[in-house]
Amino acid sequence: MRLLPRGRVPLGAADGLERGERVSLRLDGIPVSAYAGESVAAVMIAERGAATRRTAGGERRGVFCGMGVCFDCLVVVDGVPNTRACMTLVAEGMVVDSQSGSSAAR
Repeated sequence: MRLLPRGRVPLGAADGLERGERVSLRLDGIPVSAYAGESVAAVMIAERGAATRRTAGGERRGVFCGMGVCFDCLVVVDGVPNTRACMTLVAEGMVVDSQSGSSAAR
């Protein structure tokens, strides 16, 4: 098995992985590609690491439980703050912004 930088394992059709249709979305203002069926959290991790938001005190938070229990992965999706990234599937044209504190302010 070959490893990519940072120890990531490449997965594709040859590895038995079937992906959904490619979709385009904006992540903190930057256009990115993802695949239907992926969570917003998965895309954020793949694009820039685990941090999804900052607390009101400036501490970084990100995906912790990955199943919607802890609320650490809150983001702003299409203008709606406090959206759990781990429970939200990507969609074509979606706009995802990191969240700062408990509001949509960045």
